[in-house]
Amino acid sequence: MRALGRLLIAGAGAAAARYALREVRTAPVGPALERTNFRGRPVTVAAGPALAAGAAAAGAFGATSAASGAAALVAGVGAGGVGLYDDVVGARPEQKAAKGFAGHLAALREGRVTAGLVKVVGVGVAGLGAAALLAADPRVAAHPRRQRHRAFGRGVDVLLGAGVIAGTANLLNLLDLRPGRAIKSGLLLGAPLAGGPHGGIAAGAAGAAAGLLRDDLAEDVMLGDSGANALGAVLGVALAARTGPLGRAGLLAVLAGLTAASEKVSFTSVIQKTPGLRELDALGRRAD
Repeated sequence: MRALGRLLIAGAGAAAARYALREVRTAPVGPALERTNFRGRPVTVAAGPALAAGAAAAGAFGATSAASGAAALVAGVGAGGVGLYDDVVGARPEQKAAKGFAGHLAALREGRVTAGLVKVVGVGVAGLGAAALLAADPRVAAHPRRQRHRAFGRGVDVLLGAGVIAGTANLLNLLDLRPGRAIKSGLLLGAPLAGGPHGGIAAGAAGAAAGLLRDDLAEDVMLGDSGANALGAVLGVALAARTGPLGRAGLLAVLAGLTAASEKVSFTSVIQKTPGLRELDALGRRAD
């Protein structure tokens, strides 16, 4: 019965994301979301807010408590909202010079606040709010390792959870450089997370992503920062909900390492040179 329930939640996520995509594309803001992708083809980033809405709503619907449901909503809507801000404002010519976290910090030292920096801070705040809400979930608080710590330990645990949520959001965004890549990565992460007491959150997010995969692979839409950040953030909530302090610390170390590596190494180049990853990445995508 649990498996059937998770499938229904995933289906609801897919339906919500597709409905939201149709509404965003036909809204007055639709033309402002038109972009040109890496091959010079016209696409729309309307899939970003559509995925954010679908993943957050379905993730909250699949949660086991009001607290974890609120965490999914805060993470998805918050990360998706600041991501959309970066998609719109960050596309302006004066914003494009700052690349990567180092570039945003360099701009700040010059007295300029970039859209990318607003996104980084906003995703962090959304992660912190979501992690604090998770701490109020009785099932999360009942984790054996969490019961041994009070006050200071609980505060550290919340900070670790925020790091996991924000770090997962950032990782999915770093992977969103080719059609379908971020969604496939989200599905690979979400599938094993869909089991267990907090699996409904992951099932909802994965379902919303799956609902837009065909359009993404066809290069009709792209996720942009809004969709990739939101998908990663909701999956990050599912990750944080099922791990204790040590697990969160380990996940955060891995996420931080991958983020640091992205400043020096091209993930696209690594994928293209790795058999198996190369074929999975290209699966279903339009031919060059």
